[in-house]
Amino acid sequence: MVHDNPEINKRVAEMTALVRAGFPDDIGPMIASLLCEDNSWINALRIEISGGMAL
Repeated sequence: MVHDNPEINKRVAEMTALVRAGFPDDIGPMIASLLCEDNSWINALRIEISGGMAL
């Protein structure tokens, strides 16, 4: 919905530190890294993947 609507896309981009709306390719690598066995000790952690929207 965000990328299909130029007005919403612009508003979301203005609210993020990276000045653009995210794509699935922005989130996928983070999820993949969390699934790595090297990270098996990570639990109960909230990781914000928002492009800096909540800064």
